[in-house]
Amino acid sequence: MKKLTLLLVVLVLGAVTAALAVPPGKTLTFDKSPMGPVVFSGTVHKDAGVSCKECHNPEMFPKMKQGTVEITMAKIYAGELCGKCHNGTRAFEAKKNCTRCHKK
Repeated sequence: MKKLTLLLVVLVLGAVTAALAVPPGKTLTFDKSPMGPVVFSGTVHKDAGVSCKECHNPEMFPKMKQGTVEITMAKIYAGELCGKCHNGTRAFEAKKNCTRCHKK
């Protein structure tokens, strides 16, 4: 019984941690680009119907820690990472809308 309880506690904590990557009302700033910083809004993405697991998976962003994946515009333009959705079909096209993400 103790093992089952411990397993449930671990599963609940894991689910809560996974859901808190960048929750609504929070932002994450990427400030390494010469084009200007990019601010990722949890609210904007949730309101667009995007779930955390759509991006946080082994193919895109396997760890929910900033800096664990190199994000480049070449990858985004190739339909990887943010470009999977920001392709002009599901969300605005990244290639033609630099200032929608990069703010100077």
